[in-house]
Amino acid sequence: MILSDLRNYIKQRHKVAMVDLVNHFDMDADAIRGMLGKWISKGKIKSSSPNGSCGTSCCKCDPALTEFYEWVDNER
Repeated sequence: MILSDLRNYIKQRHKVAMVDLVNHFDMDADAIRGMLGKWISKGKIKSSSPNGSCGTSCCKCDPALTEFYEWVDNER
């Protein structure tokens, strides 16, 4: 995967969870975070995290994968 693949995936979906990125690109979350850092530093993507869970009450989600990334650039 290259940075443009990651950009395009998030841009098309507007907001995605880390677990979706891990599954789609079949990569480790830390590797994806490293690439996301490039877009975050450019102000194109912002990250957010729910309060330690995915929002349901089952408690089965890995808290490290419940962060969300959103495309914030006005160009589409």
